[in-house]
Amino acid sequence: MQRRDFIKFASATTGLLAAGQPWTAFSQGVANGVLNVAINPEPPGLMVAIIQNGPTQLVAGNIYEGLLRYDAELNPMPGLATAWTISEDTLTYTFKLKPGVTWHDGKPFSADDVVFSVDKLLREVHARLRASLVAVDSITAPDPNTVVFKLKYPFGPFIGLFEVGTMPIVPKHLYDGTDYRTNPMNNTPIGTGPFKFKEWVKGSYISLVKNETYHEAGLPGIDGIYFHVIPDAASRAAAYESGKMDVMPGGTVEYFDIERLKALPKTEVTTKGWEFFGPHCWMWINNRNGALADVRVRQAIMYALDREAMKNVAWYGFGKVATGPFSTTTRFHSDAVTPYPHDKAKAKALLAAAGYKGETLRLLPLPYGETWQRFAEMARQNLGEVGIKVELQATDVAGWNEKLNNWDYDLAFTYLYQYGDPALGVQRNYTTANIQKGSPWNNVSGYSNPKVDELFERGAKEGNAVRRREIYAEVQKILVDEVPVAWLIELQFPTIYRTNIQNLINSAIGLNDGFARAKVTKA
Repeated sequence: MQRRDFIKFASATTGLLAAGQPWTAFSQGVANGVLNVAINPEPPGLMVAIIQNGPTQLVAGNIYEGLLRYDAELNPMPGLATAWTISEDTLTYTFKLKPGVTWHDGKPFSADDVVFSVDKLLREVHARLRASLVAVDSITAPDPNTVVFKLKYPFGPFIGLFEVGTMPIVPKHLYDGTDYRTNPMNNTPIGTGPFKFKEWVKGSYISLVKNETYHEAGLPGIDGIYFHVIPDAASRAAAYESGKMDVMPGGTVEYFDIERLKALPKTEVTTKGWEFFGPHCWMWINNRNGALADVRVRQAIMYALDREAMKNVAWYGFGKVATGPFSTTTRFHSDAVTPYPHDKAKAKALLAAAGYKGETLRLLPLPYGETWQRFAEMARQNLGEVGIKVELQATDVAGWNEKLNNWDYDLAFTYLYQYGDPALGVQRNYTTANIQKGSPWNNVSGYSNPKVDELFERGAKEGNAVRRREIYAEVQKILVDEVPVAWLIELQFPTIYRTNIQNLINSAIGLNDGFARAKVTKA
């Protein structure tokens, strides 16, 4: 370790020790069947039905469970449900639940928990799922091990709603009749999952222990997990380098550190485990503002951006250049769209044809660290080379949220998850109904096209996969031609871990439900 890195790590670990970090876990670590995992930022809570941010899902996805899991191709796999059928008219979904499952407090799990969780609690507190549940007419439990969902109309992505972050199942006996958001059990979560909540020392660590009565024989394969809160990226990297950390989830180290950590002995790096999320990065273009209302200016921006260089320089080769609004891991992605290679001459010609007068555009970088700042600097340079003047406006996360909430920007970086299906994670960013102030996650650009609205609505309500593919191919072609936003990179978030941890990534949501099936071998 270099001296400067040692100083950083010494500083960090002094703080950890003062905060009560379990040095026994650090010293025994993976060899003792207990994994030390970095987490950043610290979750605001662990009740995943109420809080769906990334760190919460990382921890709570191993405490709670959904009816299904999904493989890397987004095919459903058994979870709390062992079998499922879909009626020919795609309006009735019947799930057979695993018998003999118990909650962490020993109470039996049943279909009543599922009906309560989905039809009552999640309808109230889970905004993303609530939007999809509009299609559901009824949820019933004909017997303790059967749940039936009846839909009002076909809803194409319905079978993709059952993973733990989207539809977590919670204990009815602890939540029914309570204020869900203030229920004290939110602080000591009880699930059916492979790990039980043990302890949370705020600012320091969250400890989970093996569920000895888990419903899958032989699982979990490890004895416990410590999620360590280390706010500084350099200190997190140094903690792995020194052997204190066993797993570094995607996003916990800066990209320029990945190659150095990858070169360490007995270290593995994978980009798998994000297929369901499909993290997609683009630059918002405020379609309401001056020159940006002209499609030719927006097309010029696409030609001006050297996205291949951005991927290789800012992201150190991790990721794919985006072809349009659908990630390649999202259902119904199509490559049959207009390409936008880096072409400065074409960009300048489009700007001239649009009568662009050289107005200065305000660009909001995403305030998530050095990689994103470098990304924004490259965009400013690319745009300047074709005559578009850009002023970077630095903000913190709260300021970035506020400016996008109020549409107070010209250009702005973002990335969003796609949740495996265009009706779940793509449509929200391009339909007219989602042009609403107050959120940085909806149609912030202000783009509106009635044909696009109609196609997205048809695609969501179409039960036939072949017809859905045709509909979404058409919508992708229109969007890519009209450039409501500047699509940049399909992001990859590498997970770094010790080579003696086997089968760590085993679903499309990766670590969020994967620790149960991981096993530790002798180093």
